[in-house]
Parts: sequence; structure tokens; C-alpha cells
Amino acid sequence: MDFLTSPFIVPVAGCAVGAIAIVSGIWFEAQQRRNKAEQRMAMIARGIPIAEIEKLLGSGDEEKRVRDPLRSLGNARRTGIILVSVGIGLILFFVALSVIVQERDVLAGSAVGIIPLAIGIGFFIDYNLQKRELSRFGLEIGADSPGIGSDR
Repeated sequence: MDFLTSPFIVPVAGCAVGAIAIVSGIWFEAQQRRNKAEQRMAMIARGIPIAEIEKLLGSGDEEKRVRDPLRSLGNARRTGIILVSVGIGLILFFVALSVIVQERDVLAGSAVGIIPLAIGIGFFIDYNLQKRELSRFGLEIGADSPGIGSDR
């Protein structure tokens, strides 16, 4: 049981959880496709017309839905706000913690907040690029635009 006291147990466990989540997601998606194919084959065996099967189960080659540009824009802005807030919150948490425990080395933890802060700033850059792109197509985006920031 010496491995439980190892300093590497937390990073290894974190990577294992991530890997398990990815593998289980892929497995679940494959199971869904397999179930849909079995349902389709059972319906064909019963003599149900293909047009009716496609109405019930959808076509076998589903196209990705066309994304609403205003919803995409709102999602980028919302995600940027959340990530910047989390980054600033983490930095402030470690600054406050270092003041409370009066240990300067705790300030090193505030570097963790730089990661979500930088990603959030990237989302704001993406938001502005999307806005500029939409304005090129004649769609002006303002603060009063419907759909941005609202859950429709």
C-alpha cells in the first residue's frame, strides 16, 4: 500500500478519471448506434417500409444541425465570463489564503488561476472575432440583440 502515499497518486487518478470518461463516452455512443441498427433491422424484418422507419428512428446518416450564430456567440461570451471569473476567483483565493496563513509560498497556488483566466480571455477574443464575422454578413450585434445571453 506504499503507492497510496506517493505524491503522484492525485495526478495519476485525475488522468485515469479523464481516460475512463472518454472511453465510456465512446462506448456509450457505440452502444446507441448498435441499438439503433438492431431496431432498424428488426423493423425491416417485420416488413415495415423504410420511409416509416426513417420517420420513427430518423435517417441513418444524421447531419449535424445548423448552428444558430447568435446562440454560438452568446455561448462564447458566457463561457468567457465564467472562465475569467473562475481564474480571478482562484487567484484571489490563494492571495487571501497566503494572507491568512501568513505563508508566502501559498501564493504559488495562484498560478493555477492563470489557466482558466487565459482560456476565458481566448473565448472573449473568439466572441469578438465571431461578432466581426457576423457584421461582415450584414448582421449587426448589439447589446439589445435577441438570443445573446438568453436561453431560447
